[in-house]
Amino acid sequence: MIREGKAASGNQNWTVNNNVAEGRKMVNDMIKLLLRSFNNECDACVDGVKFNNIELSEKRINKSFETINKLGKIMNVLISPQYKKYKLEELHLAYEYQLKKQEEKETQKMLKEQMREEAKLQREIEEVRKTAEKEKKHYLNALDRAKKQFSDCENEDEKQLLQSKINELQSQLVEIEKQIKEVDYREANQRAGYVYIISNIGSFGNDIYKIGMTRRLDPYDRVSELGDASVPFNFDVHAMIFSNDAPRLETALHREFESRKVNAINSRREYFNVSLNEIEEVIKRNHDETVEFIKTAAAEEYRETEKLRNIRINYVALREVAAASSK
Repeated sequence: MIREGKAASGNQNWTVNNNVAEGRKMVNDMIKLLLRSFNNECDACVDGVKFNNIELSEKRINKSFETINKLGKIMNVLISPQYKKYKLEELHLAYEYQLKKQEEKETQKMLKEQMREEAKLQREIEEVRKTAEKEKKHYLNALDRAKKQFSDCENEDEKQLLQSKINELQSQLVEIEKQIKEVDYREANQRAGYVYIISNIGSFGNDIYKIGMTRRLDPYDRVSELGDASVPFNFDVHAMIFSNDAPRLETALHREFESRKVNAINSRREYFNVSLNEIEEVIKRNHDETVEFIKTAAAEEYRETEKLRNIRINYVALREVAAASSK
């Protein structure tokens, strides 16, 4: 548009000292000056656009367009609306690129977090298996000794006691075998895990719930980690749902409440402005009727903090009243 003279226009009949050629040169110089100014402003916006400032950048370009056209009004020098439209399109292309970069960054964060979770899960599995194998060996040795004592024993009362001990040891071994099988299953099945429904009313208010997923053997460890120093209060667990395909269940719930996301841009922020009854109804209708929900958030630290805050407020108020009375 610049090359074809369509980016801006001006009054070509302007004269300087009754010289049309000089007047035309001055108008063309004015066009170049205003275009350079507008381009510089647009370039600054394009270079500085981020995923979170597109509206501000648009306003800046539109404001620059209006201001520069006012400056050129005396010579009827005007930047073309079409040229401004192309500059806004350029801005949006840059914005989309920045948005993709941000999405890529968030995806990388999510992958790193998943890798950390997998590493923690593997450590947990190894520790539980090691402990279980050690206990299994201990109980097997104890069972062998008890059986030998039983076979050597001739006293019926002692035999009954030994048989009771043998039964107890066998029961313990059955439980340990179950534990080992469960650990083996969790290690082999990459999609088994827990979907959790948690809240933090002290940090986010009422009816804001996080719907997340973890493959950890003890899912409450993950909830504890979420309540670290990044939030002022601990999370309350309203439901903990084991699923053989936890990612599918989590995705289904996220899709169900897509329009209720607190953060509509970043999909990693799994917070939803929805009531607990709605979540419970969806889970029991489509996924699991047996899930038990804890309806009331304990929020102990938050409630205790509110009590202390009210006590302090009342104390200050009483001191002010007492001071006023003494005057």
